[in-house]
Amino acid sequence: MLCAFVLSAALTLWLVRLSKDGWRIVADHDVSGPQKFHARPVPRIGGVGIFGGLMAALVALTLAPDDTGRIGTLLLLCGSLAFVVGLAEDLTKRVSPGKRLLATAASAMLAAWLLGAAITRTDIPGLDWMVAFGPGSLLLTVFAVAGIANSVNIIDGFNGLASMCVAIMLAALAYVAFQVGDALVGALALAGIGAVLGFFVWNFPGGLIFLGDGGAYFLGFYVAELALLLLVRNPQVSPLFPLLVCFYPVCETLFSIYRRKVLRSLPPSVPDGIHLHSLIFRRIVRWAAGDASAKALTRRNSMTSPFLWMLCMLSVIPAVLFWHDSALLAVAICVFGLTYVYLYWRIVRFKSPRWMRALATRPRPLESHR
Repeated sequence: MLCAFVLSAALTLWLVRLSKDGWRIVADHDVSGPQKFHARPVPRIGGVGIFGGLMAALVALTLAPDDTGRIGTLLLLCGSLAFVVGLAEDLTKRVSPGKRLLATAASAMLAAWLLGAAITRTDIPGLDWMVAFGPGSLLLTVFAVAGIANSVNIIDGFNGLASMCVAIMLAALAYVAFQVGDALVGALALAGIGAVLGFFVWNFPGGLIFLGDGGAYFLGFYVAELALLLLVRNPQVSPLFPLLVCFYPVCETLFSIYRRKVLRSLPPSVPDGIHLHSLIFRRIVRWAAGDASAKALTRRNSMTSPFLWMLCMLSVIPAVLFWHDSALLAVAICVFGLTYVYLYWRIVRFKSPRWMRALATRPRPLESHR
């Protein structure tokens, strides 16, 4: 974890310096899109630091007496395809969402072949019959891994939002892994946390660098594959546990598809600015104290993320508490889904909860003495 943090933080700082030294190719100069909330060009290749940090951790893990280093190396090898294709989009802006999803699906198939990371049980009537057959298991595995990777990319809209949510999810996986005595999955999850935090210190709150598609798709792949390895290696863990751990970004994705396809008659891949995190920024945080300067915009950008961290914790906490009980996990999934829809409904109708408005407008310690 420490090795991953140190190298990730150092590499990320180096990328920030490259951008400041005039390397225009590494920066995102488009500040006008529906999901753009930055006021100046910012490098969006933070995934490079995270990937490098994990490679450093693997060097340390090769000293372990078990297969942690070997499994981790194979996992990074499998995920490198999703990472490289996403990074190509960050640098060229010419790789379509379909090609990125296809690369992530190929990474998932490779992991199923090399690591045996495949869904073989779901505790969901009908799906258990499907995954009992090899083709059905592979199909659902690829769909789930690519879906989670895409969902992490969807919530990557504000400083610290996606990276901290991923760190929270990895912490949940590490906790349950050590609960069941799976040191391999626990160590890889901790290494992931270290790499993510090395990026996070430069991303939040200042927004000096962004995660980018390469980082988002790779982190989604990494979380999904560790969850699958945890299930494959430990039958006492409920198959609904990973779903609830990742349910905030998954719920965001499913609701976005419904909103675009059913309510607005648009293709699901068309970007828009009315995700839940976008609404929280536009209708709650945007009206907080501050002017129209770049510094004030960056501050309001960062103020949005903690609201979504709390929402992410609403699914992660019950997942950690009831990781072995599918019935309770299913109830928690339903409760979270209803909570998400209710919160979205309130905010989109300009009826934001009072506690959210109060937190957004709460003055900072220095401001209270002006």
